Amino acid sequence: MQDAPHASPSPRSPVALPLLSPSLQLLAQRGDLRRYPKGTLIIQEGDRGDTLYIIVSGLLRAFSADETGREITYGVYGPGEYMGEMSLDGGLRSASVITQEPSACVVLTRETLTRHIAEHPEFAFELLAKVIHRARAVTLSAKRLALNDVYGRLRLLLTQPPNEACGADGLFNGRLTHQDVASRIGSSREMVSRLLKDLERGGYVAQQRGRLQVLRNLPPRW
Repeated sequence: MQDAPHASPSPRSPVALPLLSPSLQLLAQRGDLRRYPKGTLIIQEGDRGDTLYIIVSGLLRAFSADETGREITYGVYGPGEYMGEMSLDGGLRSASVITQEPSACVVLTRETLTRHIAEHPEFAFELLAKVIHRARAVTLSAKRLALNDVYGRLRLLLTQPPNEACGADGLFNGRLTHQDVASRIGSSREMVSRLLKDLERGGYVAQQRGRLQVLRNLPPRW
């Protein structure tokens, strides 16, 4: 796992970033573009930080880990999203963030964001809406963990929105390792492997080279 300070900065540029919303493009012009290799830990849970990261390309994963290394994933985020807003009050980081693939982010300090909001107060409402959305997502995740067994949580992960890899039929088809699934649903990789193998034998899923495809609707119970 690499450390964020090894990221390579790029010169500030006025070039538009088409994958960002107009409001984020405006904010991004105030920051510095940095590129990170896959596996770079850019935010460490428990650290004190005042930096906001706007994702320009790549994928970032927010997670927590215990002393044994077991992880729970809160979400995977791509271009147009931003990370680090929860510590802009000066508190400790509530989660770690790592790059899932080579990524580029615009990095801004709390002071820069404060100046931007003073000049563009409407962005404060966008930031507030994002915080509320994330809080709702965490509440839903906690509810699913508390009220479902491991199979129930697996089924929800693969069939319930929001899910970036679900097609129009609502069935999952994307790259997702057994460890990825385990960290997202709060289970062990061994348990996930057993469940997916059983579902594969039943003709519900197909697995090949790290790709997982749901072939038909999963049964409510297993």
